[in-house]
Amino acid sequence: MIKPLLYAGLPLLMTIGGSAAFADTIKFGVPVPLSGPYASAGIDIANAAKLAAAKINAAGGVLGKQIEIVAEDDTCDAQTGVQAAQKLIDGGIAIATGSYCSGAALPELVAFHRAGIPYVLDAATNPKLTSMGFDDVFRTIGRDDEQGPFAGAYISGYLHAKKAAVIDDNTTYSKGLADNTVAALKKDGVDVVYYDAITPGQMDYSAVLSHVSSLSPDVIYYTGYFSEAGLLAKEAAALHVTAKMMGGDATNDTTLIKTAGPAAEGWTATTAPLPQFLSGAKDFVTDFTKAYNTAPGPYSAYEYDAVSVAAKAIADAGSTDPKAITAALHKIANYQGLTGSITFNSVGDRTIASYITVVVKDGAFAPGMKLDASGAWVPVQQ
Repeated sequence: MIKPLLYAGLPLLMTIGGSAAFADTIKFGVPVPLSGPYASAGIDIANAAKLAAAKINAAGGVLGKQIEIVAEDDTCDAQTGVQAAQKLIDGGIAIATGSYCSGAALPELVAFHRAGIPYVLDAATNPKLTSMGFDDVFRTIGRDDEQGPFAGAYISGYLHAKKAAVIDDNTTYSKGLADNTVAALKKDGVDVVYYDAITPGQMDYSAVLSHVSSLSPDVIYYTGYFSEAGLLAKEAAALHVTAKMMGGDATNDTTLIKTAGPAAEGWTATTAPLPQFLSGAKDFVTDFTKAYNTAPGPYSAYEYDAVSVAAKAIADAGSTDPKAITAALHKIANYQGLTGSITFNSVGDRTIASYITVVVKDGAFAPGMKLDASGAWVPVQQ
């Protein structure tokens, strides 16, 4: 049995009352990829949810009931995501927390909304998710239209690149981040010499890399997922590509390093702060590593906070009625989670979203740079 430490910012949730009194547990649905190329990210998120639930349950649960995490495999696929969401709805979940791929999260969100079930996203970053007019969607992570300008500012303002190439994989997430990054680069006066997509799942991207390299970009920024990013890094090294290799926040998984090997050295990713670089997550990192015999992945702390803030909303509402939970989530203000202070704006997005760069150094992600309050680039403190 996991016996996590009691972290600051989460009250003892023991209120009695509401519809949960008639159920053995309060079910939290976690739709994530549990199979396929992105399974490592989904399993990591599901484990973080279980760790959060174990901590809350050890403190007495919520409304006198224990939280039960029900993870369902969406394989990062839209059709499978709908099926996963429906299974969770039919299984009687009170709320959904999770997601990894925006392409799966979008149809999941629609299914949950039709069922009246709130959804707290931990990793899906496409702006459309909170721009559909639904009042029952929330997000503990930032949006692509926030990360894109950050990436553009880093490439133009910190790296002083004059020419850049942007490659996506045509998925909902990747295309959204690419579009926002290209817009930011052009605004900053960077010449975008190449902007096109690759097809994920292929075994060889050397032809694309050779063509892009011939255009002499200073930076190649890839907005797809870590599995293809690792192959791109490996092939770029073999082709002696001189451009700086970078990626978005789906390339922050250690699988990239395993895939690329020594060729991953120097890869830079723009990302929300990783758990090991969050001052409020030190005990969480220790507990996660002890519980699962592996370090937490990039979105684990954001899922932990999603479960924790959902539990607080249920306690505040005094009910597991979805409408009451949604209303309570809208009232969340300055909740101190592992990832910092959480307040949701009118559409459910986090009011303050932080971004940093991380760099592969000696076979691991090391802290890179961030913008301080004055707009200056400063090192990320570990």
